[in-house]
Order: sequence, then C-alpha cells, then structure tokens
Amino acid sequence: MARGNISHIALAVSDLERSAAFYDRVFEFIGFKRVEVPESTQLAMKTRLNAWVGAGYSISIRPSKGEFAHRLHDRNAPGTNHMAFSAESRSEVEKMYELLKEMRATVLDAPTEYPYSPGYFAVYFTDPDGLKFEFAYSPSSDRYRAEPSE
Repeated sequence: MARGNISHIALAVSDLERSAAFYDRVFEFIGFKRVEVPESTQLAMKTRLNAWVGAGYSISIRPSKGEFAHRLHDRNAPGTNHMAFSAESRSEVEKMYELLKEMRATVLDAPTEYPYSPGYFAVYFTDPDGLKFEFAYSPSSDRYRAEPSE
C-alpha cells in the first residue's frame, strides 16, 4: 500500500436511516458494497455506524451530535467542499443522473462537459444533508489507470 492512500472516510448525517437508504443506492451504483459494522466497533466508537467498502477504502456514516446535529452542511464554510468519484464512461454518468432523478435526489448540475480536462463529463448532486458529490468521467485519466502486470 502506498503512503497517502485513503483508508476510510467518515461522514456525519442528521438521519441515519434516511441517509443509509440514499447511500445504499448511490454507493451500490458506484461499486461499493454495504458491510455490517460489528457491534463491538459501534460500542467502542460510542455511536451507531453504517459502512460501505469500495476500491481500497471504506466510507461510513454516523449520526451527527450536539447543537449542529440537524444543520445542513455548508460546503462554502471551512471543511469539505465535495467528494468526487470516478466513472468509467460518459454513459455511467448519465445512468447515475437517471438514478438520482428516480430517487428524487437534489441534482446541482445535470451531466455536462467541464473545461477541467478534455472530455471531462460530470454530474453534481447532494445527499439528504447537503453534502456535495460529483460523479465524473475523464478520458485523460484513462492513461493513469494501472494496467495489470504480466
């Protein structure tokens, strides 16, 4: 494992069940698999957790706490602006958009090309708490994908 790879991402959500239903559909489409979090882990963390395992890392959600527990995320305040996931094709971006519409999710920007790199094509959306996500295809990133060694 290379130094600096992402190990896991932990998100706080205002409604665990509502967010789990949202992430089940979105993360399954992206290729993550929901896993059971052992009760011993939840006891040690002193919170309920849901988790999904993907390509080399996991993402978990836990209930938000305290006075800010039900405040929507402000991506313009200090902290995370958004998380982006890679698509393998433009058609995958379009399929994600259709899934988001079916889910009645908040779509910030429908699939379109962006000038970030030639052919960059993405959809932007939020989770139920306003966390911003991007699902993007970039043909130029194809050349950086690791080829299996022979």
